[in-house]
Amino acid sequence: MGQAVELNQPDHMRSGIISMAGIFLLWGNLAAAKIRPVELTCEYLENPSVVDVPQPRLSWINVADEGERGQEQTAWQVRVAGSRERLDRPDLWDSGKRLSGESVRIRYEGVPLGSRQECWWQVRVWDRDGIVSDWSEPGRWRMGLLEAEDWKAQWIGAPWQGEEPLPRPEGGPDARPEEFGPPAPLLRKEFRVEKKVERAIAYVTGLGYFELYLNGNKVGEDVLVPNQTNYGERPQLTSAPIPLPDDFSGYRIMYLAYDVKEMLHPGKNVIGGILGNGFYNPAKFWAAGYGSPRFLCQLHITWTDSTESVIASDGSWKASRSPILMDMVYYGEIYDAREEQPGWCTHRFDDSEWEPVVLRKAPRGKLVAHTAHPDRVTERLPPVSVTRVDNGHYTVDFGVEISGWVRLNRVEGPAGHRIQIRFNGNEYSGDNTYVCGGNGPQTYAPRFNWFVFSGVEIINWPGDLKPEDLTAEAVNTFIEPSATFETSNPLFNKINSIWQRSQTDNMHGGIASDCPHRERSPYTGDGQVASITVMHNFNARNFYQKWVQDMLDAQIVSTGYVPNGAPWQPGCGGGPAWGAAICIIPWHFYVHYGALDMLENTYARMKGYLGYMQTWVNEEGIMHSQRTGRDGKPLKWFNLGEWVAPGETIPDAMVHTFYLWYCA
Repeated sequence: MGQAVELNQPDHMRSGIISMAGIFLLWGNLAAAKIRPVELTCEYLENPSVVDVPQPRLSWINVADEGERGQEQTAWQVRVAGSRERLDRPDLWDSGKRLSGESVRIRYEGVPLGSRQECWWQVRVWDRDGIVSDWSEPGRWRMGLLEAEDWKAQWIGAPWQGEEPLPRPEGGPDARPEEFGPPAPLLRKEFRVEKKVERAIAYVTGLGYFELYLNGNKVGEDVLVPNQTNYGERPQLTSAPIPLPDDFSGYRIMYLAYDVKEMLHPGKNVIGGILGNGFYNPAKFWAAGYGSPRFLCQLHITWTDSTESVIASDGSWKASRSPILMDMVYYGEIYDAREEQPGWCTHRFDDSEWEPVVLRKAPRGKLVAHTAHPDRVTERLPPVSVTRVDNGHYTVDFGVEISGWVRLNRVEGPAGHRIQIRFNGNEYSGDNTYVCGGNGPQTYAPRFNWFVFSGVEIINWPGDLKPEDLTAEAVNTFIEPSATFETSNPLFNKINSIWQRSQTDNMHGGIASDCPHRERSPYTGDGQVASITVMHNFNARNFYQKWVQDMLDAQIVSTGYVPNGAPWQPGCGGGPAWGAAICIIPWHFYVHYGALDMLENTYARMKGYLGYMQTWVNEEGIMHSQRTGRDGKPLKWFNLGEWVAPGETIPDAMVHTFYLWYCA
């Protein structure tokens, strides 16, 4: 990043130029800058709810007036305050005027920030003629829990489950577990609000997935959270099909923060959660589990008298079984509405039959702020056609293939009536079953799995199925298009459109998978090959900032080896081109986005991977990786070159050597 020159004049200099100020006052009032700063971001997020970087990085985009050509920023000034009202007299940082054209990743240099600090900020810029813009619209960010001792909450779980994950099924990739574990746990805790609330922030996570509830309502619009990371240690990795030592560089668990002030009310309140298995407890041939589901929550309530209360997950919470009888990312979801407990997260609910939770072991992963986009429902599609096959049996076409689920709108049937939803593109990751409760119309959608489909088969629908009874909801890690692609050739346009949807279908949990319906694994090779095209089409800054950190975490400390997937799953086959993502993606990121700190943060790790690659280089300079498996023989899935190429496959050593030089 270029050097910024600070122009803060001392008092004795100001007195010498005060008379000049009057001369230029009228001119200054009449002149207006031809550029203005917009789209303020902190850590590549607009108004992030939680940040734990001690010196957050700020960015903005300059927009020129209509008809302006050749405009540029010549200087900037940032001001940061503890509240919006104090921005005119900032108490955290006033950068002064800095002579610089930089507008990306400007590091905060003000008063050291503490845990849960609220920060508001603005920027103004000078154009090529030295004319200053108005201050931008304010942006904000909130600091997270910065020290381990800030966490008072304890990990909790259901008393009917143990610590360990479900066992990996024997019998190969298509093997299924003998059992899928108990229903998803419901968790709840009552507390009181006796004073007027100034602020209320909940810091929360759950493994593998969670939903947070307060007084009967779901908190936030996020789904399938938190993002996928290397949560902790897995001793079984050394005996997996593709064995690796559990000697990774980093282990992380992401937590989210929600402003829940408006959801509280005087008197009794209830906070609660639902837990899903996710990738923490997958029970799949090519995935290794970490443990049973667990939950961590810490609600900070600041009262108007400046005192504070903390409601934290601990042994005083209660647990019960939910209507989600089965939720597995590789096997589907079963929901039985007969098991619903209406009002389970409200103060009027009688929880006398609920059981006390148990305390769970804290995973090894460091708790880090979720400064990354989560998964969201990004599109809703009505049926294109509904075709009756037989009584209660229908096929439904939604027109395009998506990754997501089907929402049932006001479905009604007798108690125990079982509706099956089969997805035409989801052969390997299960189906969805809904069992009617018999107590009137209900709306339902899965919570802890996604499916891939352009159409579905509905079996045993009660009555006539109408188009308005179903909605397809596309789900993926939130990412915004940043470009349009249009040519005179309709086929080219269609190919790019199909590719865009295919890409977003594969984006879940802040990673990009090889396929959204089968392995669902974060292959680094697929990631690096597609990264340029992704950056051409999408604003992928925040996405790759998170995923590259997963790659850094996955690097083996002792050798510099970067696995074929990040976070690592022991079914990810690949070779040197896969680990090369640690060199290739950061470089493309810098070229596209101008973020020098991406290279600064990854350079040592790039060198580490190159060092590993060089251990396979012979005297003639040819690299040919022959990494071995558990039997001491070269294992194909460590040493791939080109993979399923059309026609004759080129030699592995040629591919390995190409990537050696590409990375170097």
